[in-house]
Amino acid sequence: MHHLSIDLETYSSAPLARTGAYKYIHSPDFQILLFAYSLDGGPVEIVDLARGEALPPWLAAALSDPGYIKHAYNAAFEWNCLSKFMGPLPIEQWRCTMLHSLYCGYPAGLEAAGRALGLPEDKQKLSSGKALIRYFCVPCPPTKTNGGRTRNLPHHDPAKWELFKSYCMGDVTAEMEILRRLSGFPVPDAVEKQWQTDLVINTRGAMVDMELVRGALEIGETTRARLVEEAVQLSGLDNPNSLAQLTGWLAEELDEEPPDLRRDTVSRLLDGNITSGAARRMLEIRQELGKTSTKKYNAIAAAVCADGRVRGLLQFYGANRTGRWAGRLIQVQNLPRTYAEPLPLARDIIKRREAAKLRLLYGSVPNTLSQLIRTSFIAAPGQKLVDADFSSIEARIISWMAGEQWRLEVFRTHGKIYEASASQMFGVPLELIKKGNPEYALRQKGKVAELALGYQGGTGALIKMGALDMGLTEDELPEIVSRWRDANKRIRDLWYAMEAAAASVVRNGTPAGVNNVTLAREMDSNGLDFLTVRLPSGRKLYYARPAQGVNQWGGPSLNYMGMDQTTKKWKQIETYGGKLVENVVQAIARDCLADAIERLESAGYAVVFHVHDEVVIDCPADRASLDDVTAIMSQTPPWAPGLPLDADGWIGDFYRKD
Repeated sequence: MHHLSIDLETYSSAPLARTGAYKYIHSPDFQILLFAYSLDGGPVEIVDLARGEALPPWLAAALSDPGYIKHAYNAAFEWNCLSKFMGPLPIEQWRCTMLHSLYCGYPAGLEAAGRALGLPEDKQKLSSGKALIRYFCVPCPPTKTNGGRTRNLPHHDPAKWELFKSYCMGDVTAEMEILRRLSGFPVPDAVEKQWQTDLVINTRGAMVDMELVRGALEIGETTRARLVEEAVQLSGLDNPNSLAQLTGWLAEELDEEPPDLRRDTVSRLLDGNITSGAARRMLEIRQELGKTSTKKYNAIAAAVCADGRVRGLLQFYGANRTGRWAGRLIQVQNLPRTYAEPLPLARDIIKRREAAKLRLLYGSVPNTLSQLIRTSFIAAPGQKLVDADFSSIEARIISWMAGEQWRLEVFRTHGKIYEASASQMFGVPLELIKKGNPEYALRQKGKVAELALGYQGGTGALIKMGALDMGLTEDELPEIVSRWRDANKRIRDLWYAMEAAAASVVRNGTPAGVNNVTLAREMDSNGLDFLTVRLPSGRKLYYARPAQGVNQWGGPSLNYMGMDQTTKKWKQIETYGGKLVENVVQAIARDCLADAIERLESAGYAVVFHVHDEVVIDCPADRASLDDVTAIMSQTPPWAPGLPLDADGWIGDFYRKD
């Protein structure tokens, strides 16, 4: 078996960050400029396609030869680029080194991964690349100096072009070194297969209703202009969107300066006693303007391909703490829910650009437009969308992991975990916690406790989950925490067992089992050092360079190097038992979804995208069987005996979320 490491440099007039790779690649002027490669770790060679060189015949043949495994960093891009000109290449022959980096807990970017791994300077990605890419890979503005051209070609700056070739070759060197460094910690075959399936799904794409998108953009623009004009007339301000101007004006109207004008502050002010009608209306306008963003509609319009489909919506292993997918381009993981009814009528009104009618029937135009973003995704002609969502999957998995039998019995029978939790917490018979009975008020406490406390959360977690907005008082919260933990002793014990096992493994290196997972300290001759958690599926979670430290309260803590999810910086991160349990539970949920997707695809159900624990399928109307899809989703994986899974969903013409 031969190994071929590849890196391409390309040109397209489509802006990659906005359109995504698929529209970028299928732009009429797309071109592969450079093809750098190394065979079996040998010297890096480069083919200058922009200057008329051709791939050597053996190399062209190797791209579809099963005797050659093709490696690239973000291999989906190289695969798509080459498939455009050579026809779809066999996906199973490709391996993605970026996936390998993510699998082992390292960053996604080639440069960032190289730094985190401590690659020597000569093996790292060249920092000069961004300027060279801007020069050769994207259009340039026409000027008198450049003769009015809109693109820089190799002959316009031969010295830069030679440097660009060195940069391309350097990427192959960096990719191979990362692959070598991580070779002792291989990506499991099952995860490789899931990556291949993900590439199929991303390439398939999802159909969008561009008539709805264009209507929403037009109504959004006219509504925003109307609100701004009203604000100008009301306040006399030159720019009512200016924080400084609006804050000053409100300070005079309210006789005090608001602390800020963030969304929650504006809501709080509106809930208060405002005597100035003008100030109240200005705050309402501010609130409305905050909802008039059409960014996601703009994102759809930018990314939609010529056939009306948007591709590349998902990033495989985007959350490298758990291996879950992340959203890209339109961020389908973060779309507003659809409460407006009836939805079909609202969609028709938007398509007809009838803003006044939309306002009359549905109230806030911005809010309605925001809700209907989700419905931009539609079934292809003659097809139906089948949507299926795992029911309470994290609650089921943590119950299974901990062996909390009363909870497992709930999920094997009626599934009413909020009511059952309240029953356990307050010693009230389950049958009394139903609408119409005074005991039904306890369900709210059971619900917020279930949503907030499973991963060692306390009163702060309850508040963050909206406990105070539900009508609970801060004085009630400590009792809710205490009662939930007493009712779920096995889950509580799981947190502490996980933390103790991790600390022991880091301290003495001896593997430790905790219920369904195994923790270990793994090192290799390259100096890599991990705390690993082997999941029931056989997949592992990796925590790089684990160490014991001291937390903010002066007690012992467990630290590791990882990507900060907020700052996106590679830094030392502190963890604890509840957080480790959360990682494991969400990772197992991810594996359940990945397994279900493989089964659905094998059964002929074409998944077009998925969100958290939900799949969206576009299939012929006569094959759209919700019972069949949910039955496939609910199958217990062979590696999780006794885990009670369930799924529910709907069939329709457009995507929605109740």
